[in-house]
Amino acid sequence: MAERVAIARQPDAAVHDCWNRIGVRGDGSCPELRQYVHCRNCPVYSAAAAQRLDAEVPASYAAERTVHFAAAARSDDAETRSVVIFRVASEWLALPTAVVVEVTNVPPIHSLPHRSNGVVLGLVSVRGELLVCISLRDVIGAEPPSAGSHERKGTAYRRLLVLRRDGVRVVAPVDEVHGIHRFRPAELTPLPSTVAKATGTYSTSVLPWRGHSVGTLDDQLLFYSVKRSLG
Repeated sequence: MAERVAIARQPDAAVHDCWNRIGVRGDGSCPELRQYVHCRNCPVYSAAAAQRLDAEVPASYAAERTVHFAAAARSDDAETRSVVIFRVASEWLALPTAVVVEVTNVPPIHSLPHRSNGVVLGLVSVRGELLVCISLRDVIGAEPPSAGSHERKGTAYRRLLVLRRDGVRVVAPVDEVHGIHRFRPAELTPLPSTVAKATGTYSTSVLPWRGHSVGTLDDQLLFYSVKRSLG
């Protein structure tokens, strides 16, 4: 918190962009991520934003903004899509941002009697609401990671995704969450022939991201399978 105050009092100082080095855009080693989940929730990030707003406006700002807003909109910018990227076992996956309602810490999961299909893990309380907890790993058939295969094992934190579509609201624990990522449809590539059969059933394409091949999930098919498991 002292760091936040120091930044706020120095509007002309260089921005302390720790999120680009040890935060979600860096190596993820910041210990505050355990509490704040994403840099956007951290007071240091908020203080840096306040510092930007308190800084003096450059003399050329008005002219630059005029040129920017007078330019014709690029069609490819208008077609960008937004997804939430996360990891289940050894698979990096993505779901449309509209489907992911919330990302939170993993609370205790209370098992349900007579439910042994593997998909339904139990019930979880999220802000006082009891929601069915499902295993995405079992739904999509993700392969378990091999020993020592994940390079960020020491800084990865399990999270809980709150998912909603067509009136169905469930939660699912995942092994790691990167956050929101925007991309253009042209960046997507077809599924390789070597993709796992079960995972390939739910993935529609591959999104290259930071050296990883992220499977973009068909949320309609995913929720169809989830509803069948809940029946």
